[in-house]
Amino acid sequence: MNIENSLVLAVKSRSSERGMIFLDTELGNYERTTHPEFKLNEGEEYNFYCPVCHFKLNKEDKPNLVMLHMTDNDGKECEINISNIIGEQFTFQIKDKEVRAYGPHAELYKKYLDVPEEDRKYL
Repeated sequence: MNIENSLVLAVKSRSSERGMIFLDTELGNYERTTHPEFKLNEGEEYNFYCPVCHFKLNKEDKPNLVMLHMTDNDGKECEINISNIIGEQFTFQIKDKEVRAYGPHAELYKKYLDVPEEDRKYL
């Protein structure tokens, strides 16, 4: 769910603290906003959910990756992967057979992507 330039997601910590997080929709921009009373802890893992239907967005086979779907300006859908660990800054955009990596921590997560060997040159 988007509101203006923010992607709205529900999150839950391992200690069951719940809240909403607003992430900037620009790929590679790691600005985030929460309610002042909901504090995100750097380095802590969170489960991410759709705020409407509560579908869990963490990948089952790779729970540290959160998978989102995005439609670009041309109407083409792509897959977005981000970290569920607060403070880790990486984004993978997978569109057709092209993978684009953003952020200073992207190198740590390349091994987790399900990308065929011939397409890994794009990482």
